[in-house]
Amino acid sequence: MSLLFTEGQIGNLKLKNRIVMPPMCMYSSDNSGELKTFHKGHYLARAIGGIGLIIFEATAIEPRGRISSNDLGLWDDSLIEAHKILNEQIHSFGAKTAIQLAHAGRKCNVEDETPIAPSAIAFSDNKPFKMPKAATLEDIKNIKELFVNAALRAKEADYDAIELHGAHGYFLCEFLSPLSNLRDDIYGGSLENRCRLLLEAAKEIKEKVDLPLIVRISADEWMNEGWNIEDSIYLSKELEKVGVDSIHVSSGGNQEKPNKPIELKPMYQADFAKEIKEEVNIPVIAVGLITTAQEGEKLLEEKYCDFVAYGRELLRSPNFAFLAANEFNKKELINSSYMRAF
Repeated sequence: MSLLFTEGQIGNLKLKNRIVMPPMCMYSSDNSGELKTFHKGHYLARAIGGIGLIIFEATAIEPRGRISSNDLGLWDDSLIEAHKILNEQIHSFGAKTAIQLAHAGRKCNVEDETPIAPSAIAFSDNKPFKMPKAATLEDIKNIKELFVNAALRAKEADYDAIELHGAHGYFLCEFLSPLSNLRDDIYGGSLENRCRLLLEAAKEIKEKVDLPLIVRISADEWMNEGWNIEDSIYLSKELEKVGVDSIHVSSGGNQEKPNKPIELKPMYQADFAKEIKEEVNIPVIAVGLITTAQEGEKLLEEKYCDFVAYGRELLRSPNFAFLAANEFNKKELINSSYMRAF
């Protein structure tokens, strides 16, 4: 029996299998932030291909929160309807959807937008990165409200869950690290203070939006003096306390030039997921150069995680789940229209 094809649950959301498509920026919108024909084909293909949970790419909560001018956005009510229509189509194939709500912070590269960050520290001295404005307490309050409003729109658009982007060096992640957060108020200094914003944002979303909430974190920023797995374990426990339903464990992204050695090999981040899973009682999603059905099966069998996210592999092969089903002799899970290929 394959664990990869057993049912799973995140909060009250039931998933038909444990294969997750993680959020991957497609940079295929325009300044409007709208879903385009590309996105409709891209996500619908993975639903037809048998994925249990599809997490839409980083979707900005305000124009200043985009990584690029080609990012998706959910900062206005006018953007809801297209998402709602696409979700209805995806759901018809038995897949569930989440949307990753994001703010780029100091990594915003949009022309005519001034980035905002916990402290006035640029991500890089090189173009197109710009010096960010240090967020005031009023800015922080407003951005938390933007996250909640975007989550409410996601609910109206019929998403099954929300993922809060607290990883890869974007706004919420920047507050976590002592290298990018030099504040001397309640949002800076101690580990507790640096975690405060992400915890507050998660708590407010859980209180105001009736959907399961996933939080994606960078377990280690790959800097000897920076955010690390011990910090992430503390954060994950606190996220669980405020009602977060799952932790999605990635790493890196907050520093242009990491000074810890990184060996980019299959499942290179899975140990982080396992360490966090051992400390929390909510499901953990592992991600990071996982490419085969056997690798996913190993991670589940050995309790590294509860769900396996396949990123690059799902870019290469929208029907990865069918290939895995065939490998595990579960051909009944293959869409009948594709059966002749197996």
